Amino acid sequence: MDGSNIVSPTTIAWLGAGLGVAFGFVGQRSNFCTMGAVSDIVAMGSWTRMRMWLMAIGAAILATGALQLAGLIDVSKSIYTSGRILWVANLVGGALFGIGMTLAGGCGSKTLIRLGGGNLKSVVVFAFVAIAAYMTLKGLFGVWRVRWLEPWVWNVGAGQDLPTLLAGTFGLSARTLLMVLVALIGGGLVAFALADRDFRRPEPLLGGLLTGLFVAAGWYISGHVGYLAEHPETLQEAFVATNSGRAESLSFIAPYAYTLELLMMWSDTSRIVTFGIATALGVVGGAALGALTSGSFRVEGFRQTEDLARHIIGAILMGMGGVTAMGCTIGQGVTGLSTLSIGAFLTFSAIIAGCVATLKWEYARAMRD
Repeated sequence: MDGSNIVSPTTIAWLGAGLGVAFGFVGQRSNFCTMGAVSDIVAMGSWTRMRMWLMAIGAAILATGALQLAGLIDVSKSIYTSGRILWVANLVGGALFGIGMTLAGGCGSKTLIRLGGGNLKSVVVFAFVAIAAYMTLKGLFGVWRVRWLEPWVWNVGAGQDLPTLLAGTFGLSARTLLMVLVALIGGGLVAFALADRDFRRPEPLLGGLLTGLFVAAGWYISGHVGYLAEHPETLQEAFVATNSGRAESLSFIAPYAYTLELLMMWSDTSRIVTFGIATALGVVGGAALGALTSGSFRVEGFRQTEDLARHIIGAILMGMGGVTAMGCTIGQGVTGLSTLSIGAFLTFSAIIAGCVATLKWEYARAMRD
């Protein structure tokens, strides 16, 4: 293979940054917020923002499935679809993340969007999420994760995505099942979201739809543009400029840790701006652009020590939980679900359960006070 034909890591990083800018701008203008989606239901019975999240999942499933069927990407080459379901890690990590994002006032992507909008609280959250995520990847929390959570595993063979897992069960091939499940699950979620009149307004509709398409675009960038069937130096399959060494799309916890690592080891020329780092930084820029053009840019900080402590604790739990569960409300709750991964369904459920429990505990405490 001619090395001159290899796409450069810089190209992948710039494409990731552009995708992040678009995601951040749309998220800021549409008020896309997964924690807000849950809290709206618990507090007011409003499903509009949850429908936005479900629309994003449905659109991501449909678009990602289309890319797979067209032979442009292969999500089996991602972290989400291995044959090992780390079910305890998914559930515990998801619950910790759900609790953490509630205490910190938003998930990983919302923190970046608020940071771009001038919220100085998000600087603190970003720092503590990054530290906790790095410790869970490679430090003390990582030892605990590997020792206590990851031994609990279901080995399911070729892959944990539903088409592979169910292949042969109904006398159908994995490809046929992919078509059927993408249409049923993805199409069903989109139809559910559109069934509500209040949702069919430009902001929630476009916020959900575009977020799902951004996830599919991420898969295309890392899994097609950046894919090398045989790297000329290693003679092995490679994905250019991804931290996992596999196909990736939008996710916003591990990239915090890798951003911190890059800044701390900047003089190490082997360290580069990866797809994940670039998308995370791009979200901040896109959100700043959205806030400035809409006149909503506001500098905001902590006013009480209790609020600071709450955000720090929430950020630590988000960093630990996001890495343990291998994703956040976007990383597992949209990107992971776009692969129809069992682990993503488990994590998604645990995140919502952790968030609901924390919201109800906070409301009960407020009533007592």
